[in-house]
This record gives sequence, structure tokens and C-alpha cells, in this order.
Amino acid sequence: MPTCKYDWPPANERRLIGKRISRIDGPAKSGGRAKYTYDINRPGMLWGKVLRCPYAHAKVKSIDISAANAMPGVKAVRIMADVGKELLWEGAEVAAVAAVSEELAEEAVGKIKVEYEPLPFLVKEEDLSKAEGYTRPPNIRKVGDPHKAFQDPELVVSEGYYGAPVITHCCLESHGNVAEWTGPQSLRVWASTQGVSVIAGEFAEPLGISANNVNIICNYIGGGFGSKFQVDPWAIEAARLAKDAKAPVKLMLERDEELLVAGCRPSAFGKVRVAAQKDGTLVAWKSEVWGTAGPGGTTSPPLPYVLRIPHQDLKYTAVNTNIGPARAWRAPNHPQACVLTMCALDDLAAKLGMDPLDLLMKNADLAPNEVLARTYREELQKAAELTDWKKNWHPRGDKSPGPIKRGMGISMHTWGGNPHNSRCTVTIQPDGSVEVKLGSQDLGTGTRTVINIVVAETLGLPLEAVKVSIGDNRYPPDGASGGSTTVGGVSGSTRRGAVNARDALFAVVAPSLGVQPDQLEAVDGQVRVKGDPSKALSWKQACAKLGVRPIEAQGEQRQGAECKLNDGGVGGVQVADVSVDTETGIVRINRLTAVQDCGLIIDLKTAESQCYGAMIMGICYALYEEKIVDRLTGRMLNPNMEFYKLAGIADVGDLQVHLMTGPGYDERGVIGLGEPPVISPGAAISNAVANAIGVRVPTLPLTPDKVLAALGKV
Repeated sequence: MPTCKYDWPPANERRLIGKRISRIDGPAKSGGRAKYTYDINRPGMLWGKVLRCPYAHAKVKSIDISAANAMPGVKAVRIMADVGKELLWEGAEVAAVAAVSEELAEEAVGKIKVEYEPLPFLVKEEDLSKAEGYTRPPNIRKVGDPHKAFQDPELVVSEGYYGAPVITHCCLESHGNVAEWTGPQSLRVWASTQGVSVIAGEFAEPLGISANNVNIICNYIGGGFGSKFQVDPWAIEAARLAKDAKAPVKLMLERDEELLVAGCRPSAFGKVRVAAQKDGTLVAWKSEVWGTAGPGGTTSPPLPYVLRIPHQDLKYTAVNTNIGPARAWRAPNHPQACVLTMCALDDLAAKLGMDPLDLLMKNADLAPNEVLARTYREELQKAAELTDWKKNWHPRGDKSPGPIKRGMGISMHTWGGNPHNSRCTVTIQPDGSVEVKLGSQDLGTGTRTVINIVVAETLGLPLEAVKVSIGDNRYPPDGASGGSTTVGGVSGSTRRGAVNARDALFAVVAPSLGVQPDQLEAVDGQVRVKGDPSKALSWKQACAKLGVRPIEAQGEQRQGAECKLNDGGVGGVQVADVSVDTETGIVRINRLTAVQDCGLIIDLKTAESQCYGAMIMGICYALYEEKIVDRLTGRMLNPNMEFYKLAGIADVGDLQVHLMTGPGYDERGVIGLGEPPVISPGAAISNAVANAIGVRVPTLPLTPDKVLAALGKV
């Protein structure tokens, strides 16, 4: 079959793809020129603030906004929760205010008088016996004959209890918008969003206008991690306040609001039994798992994770709690599934007297497909090599003298990473300038840079010769940044758009070089004849042949495209090396090593950066993060950056990243990388702690009190 004209350049011809290239927006960010939503200040702009419910569950009995409305400088007040409305969590929206200053808006919120009827609530789900009346019917599924399998006396059976609590989103730039009406039916919104091209309709419908009349702008965003897909109630209310006040309104969440209402990652707690033959061959799995995602419940984590154990007995119970809404959180449900599975397998290995790496290697063929099975085997081998596993790992319990005990733990994970649909326009001007436009967003992951690299590589130009324009829904539509779909989507569309533009230029230039267009190539700032570099025009000379008419070419990445530039389905392995102080219970990370595949790498530097960020996030949820809610009052006790703990630079330890590239990996095309490396840290670190101290700390985060409690049971 003929090669598709859009195929990625072969490895020996790549000048930019796969190299370590710094982000093109780095100088703007580090120099303070980058304008985030929080930085937007429009002429005559007002400040918006929201009154929020102080109860975990309550009904509004009465609301009086007259005192707030009467304050000088208050331009609009809106009720968001009518009398009789049931509010399901602390922080639920009650009313909103727009005023000439932030301070005045806050004062006006305090003037609103609300009478509530407190209602019963549940905010703690770990003890399932206390959740009566708050659970949904369990989801039960069986594979094979698990009952019979567990009766086999020749099998070794391990049992354990494991869990990961609710944690909250904590974006550096909190959620919010600046809303400005540019006409009676036309709205412009500067939004901190993960979906520039897709959220206009969510504004339009409740406001009664056409989505075509909603302009979404997001030049830069200070983090999303899954929490900034939808248009929030306070964003709609900012637009309504702006219309009522006839002035732009900025409404950004305060830090406590961000932690209360901007979304959380669901919990998962479970009792697990797993059985294997004496040589470590996995045979049967049984789990009874439950968790919460707030009032809406949640879905079961994918168990058993990664490995398709032949006989399975699965039960999952969703618990409805009054803790605030759940949102996607970087690899939804996978970190929880990884903890429940990989910790159970590690305990099984200990009972078998077996190296857990050998256990995973032996069962790699239980992966969902042959590609992943091969990938896991190669990654396990590479992880063992990088960490000198066979030398440094020891059976459970560090027998060395002194209170500091060292241990190693291992975990593996998977993710999809298929591309989303994407369109772009690539324009070549007669003066040689090039611009690519698409309605994507860059969450700080290097999306601009990836687009830049693909277009520059295709046209044979330096990076600075290509202008990248994103962050505006007036550009060709691109998908939301979720599911690690962005790099595959934008690289596919921009590769096609750049090839189409290049070929259109070749058609114009070819006659002057006396050849057919398919005999030309764009390399090193020239358009030249293949195999005869003496026949060439500089890029500017070639573009001058366009006269006064620029080339504007379209590129599209869509599902089922005839030329496959992308793929999905990756694996990863992580190894944690920790030290535990058995006198204080403090866990320290010595080194966290990630071995990860992601197909063809566009920018090695930003790819590694994705892993570093994910690993730091994993250390945070493994050792520190938890939404602490008071069982009696239903209120969150740590909605601040003092007691909602995150890792500092001294807590991270040494991070080591190895990306699987080259033959067998590059051929798959581009696969998303944002989510997979965040999955394994919790399990790997938990397993390392168990290896160090000889006993399992059953639930994350592995705080000193939990470590000491586990040691006290030895």
C-alpha cells in the first residue's frame, strides 16, 4: 500500500519532533506578560461574589436581599436559591452580588439575610455500616466461577482492606470568569476553562441566546486537571449580573470556595480477597468496594485493575454524601483502582514469599491485549534496571538497626489517550509568514509548543517562523482537554493542515523549478527538489510566488480517519523508594521512578514534564491530601492552603522518568500522556511503606498517625 502523505517523518529526518524543546510560552509566563482569566480587567468592570450555604444539607426558608440592594456601589443582586430549594452541601450557591469593588461585594454578601431549615446529612462514608439510607443498590458482577476457585485448597489466598479518601481540586488559578455583554444578544467570556470550543452552548441555553453569539477566550489557564469542563452556576450568574448591571463582571472563586465547591475526586474503600497458585499465577479475585462522589454517588473503579484475573466476584456500592460535587480528576477512578489492586497484589506477594516485581512479570499476560502485555514486561524490566531493584528490594520489614526503615514498592497502570476531534487552519502568507489557528486551550502542558513543533517540522521552518493562535472559540473547533486527548488531537489536525498548506505551495512553486509538485520538499528554510539541493528557493522566495493571495489550508483529526497518526492504550510502571521514621511515623520519598510509554513523542521535554507533574501530584495524594469534614457539623475543616496539605519541594525527593520510545513504540503514533503517570504513585508509595515497616497502612494518605497506628498493631 502507498504511504499516506500525512504520515509522521521517519526518525532519521526529524529535526524537531522528539527533541527537548522549551515551551514557546515560557518567557511570557515567567515574565508576567501572559494574561490569565484572573488578570483580565475590563473598563468599568464590577466584582462578583457569591453567598454560600453554611450547612451540609438545608432548605431555604426565606431570603431577603433588600439591605444588599440598597448599598451604594452595589449594582446588581441575584437570588440563586429560591425559597424551598434544598441545598445538598456546604458551599451551595444562594445569592450573588456585583459591586464596584471586591470589598464592597463581600460586604454586600454579608448583608443578605437567609433563614435555613437544617436537614439530616452524611459526610463520612468510610464506615459503610453508618451509611444506611444513603446508599444506592449495589452493582454486582461475576466472571468465571469465583466461588469454586476460592475453594481450591492448593491456592494461596490473601485478604486486606484498602482505601483512598475524597480529595479536592486545588487549581492554582481558581475557577471563574469575566463576563461582558457586547450587544443585547452577544456575550464575551474570558473563562478559565478546559473546553474553549465546547462551552459556548452551556452559556447560551440558560441565557436565552445563540451559541454563535458567545465568544469564549482563554489565553492561559492556571490548572484544570478535570475540574474545568462544565460551565458552573456562578459563571452563568456572572453573565446575568453583567446584564443587569450593564457592565462587565469578574467572578473568581476564593481559595476556600475552590476547595469547597470546585469538585473532588471520589473515594474508594474496599475489602479484597485474591488467590494465586503457589508459583504466583493469579486465579481469583473478590472485592466489596464502596465510595462517594457527593450527593450524586459515583461509579465503580475498574477492578481488578490492569490484569484480567480469570475468576472475579465484584460488588460496588455508591454512597450519597453531602460533601460537594465530584468532578473528573486526572485519570478518573484509576488511582483508586490502582491502590485497591496493586496493594492487594503486593500483600499476596508477601504471603507467597515472592518478589512483587516477579509476581507482576509472571502475570503480565493477563493484560487486556498483547501490546500492553509486551509493554508491561519491557517496562518492568526497565524499572528494575533503573532502580537496581534486585539489589535494593528486600522481603517485608527492614531489619537494619535504628528507627529509620527503608522500603521499595512497585505498581503498574494503564490509560487510553486516544485523540479527540480537532480542526485547524494553516495560513501561508506571500511574505513567508505562517500562522496556525485552532480553538484549543493549553492547560500548561505545552500544547502551543506541540502545535508549533508539528507545523514547523512539516514546513521545514524554525519554531519562531510559525505563529500559533489558540484559546478563542472563533478559531476552528477543537475538543476539550480531557482524557489525555489533546496532544493526539492537535498534532493530528495540525500535521494534516500543514501538509495540505505545504502541498498547495509546492503546486505554485513547482513550475519555476521545472519539476512536478511531488518532487519537492521543504527542508531547512528552503523549498527544493528532492535529491538535488542545488535546485532550490528560499522559503521567502517560494512564498513570493503566491503573489497577493495567501494559502489557507484546513486540517482535521477525526475518529476513524483513513490515515492513522494516533493511537490509544498505554502502560506504565512506577517504583517508589521511601524511608519511614518508626518513631514519628513520617514517610519520606527518596526516589520515585516512572517508566511510561506514550507512542510517538512530539516534545521530549514537555513529555517528561507531564510525568514530573503527575508524580508530584501522586506524592501529594499518597502522603498529604484529604478533604477533612466534621461528622457532627458537616463542614469542611481544612478549606485553606494551611491545612489542606500539599507536598513542598523538600517533600518530593528525587524524580526519575524514562519514556519508552523507538521501534515498537513510535510506530503507534501520538498517544496522550497527561493522566497515566498520576495513577501509580499512591499504590507504589503505599507498597514501599509496607515493605519498609513490615505492615500495611491500609488507606491513603499515609499520614504519621496512620503509620504509627499500623505499627502499633504489629
